[in-house]
Amino acid sequence: MTPDPSKRKNFTGYHAAAMIVAFFAVVVAVNMVMARFAVSTFSGTLVDNTYVASQKYNSWLEEARKQQAHGWTSSKVIRLQDKIAMTVLKADNSLLEDAQIIAVAEHPVGRTDPITLHFKQDQAGTYISRDILPEGRWKLRITIMHRGNKMALAQEVF
Repeated sequence: MTPDPSKRKNFTGYHAAAMIVAFFAVVVAVNMVMARFAVSTFSGTLVDNTYVASQKYNSWLEEARKQQAHGWTSSKVIRLQDKIAMTVLKADNSLLEDAQIIAVAEHPVGRTDPITLHFKQDQAGTYISRDILPEGRWKLRITIMHRGNKMALAQEVF
């Protein structure tokens, strides 16, 4: 059975306009939601001032060369309940003892203020934080100092 052509509705300019308006309303709504998520979850800055960072670049490279000359290596940081632990080795793979270690824990999307962690030597070459680190994902900027030598590194902990 074929539909009666006299009862069929015509596609008018009103229908076309409504479809175009509805399409762009969906596109704009999705863009606004995505933009809000992007702005609220990431600050977007890697350095505060790119010009100043470019001026310091060569000194950062020199510091990295000095740090590499020490030959120190560190284990991946691990979470021990509510604290952080790590092991530091010298160039000859012996344990580095009596180092001063400080870490600044930053939330990856900046939802909380940074937390400074001070470490104490637990065993020879093994260090554990004195301070508590809340649950979650954190970026750690770790500074290890020993007899005038310094090593800086960054790691993540979950």
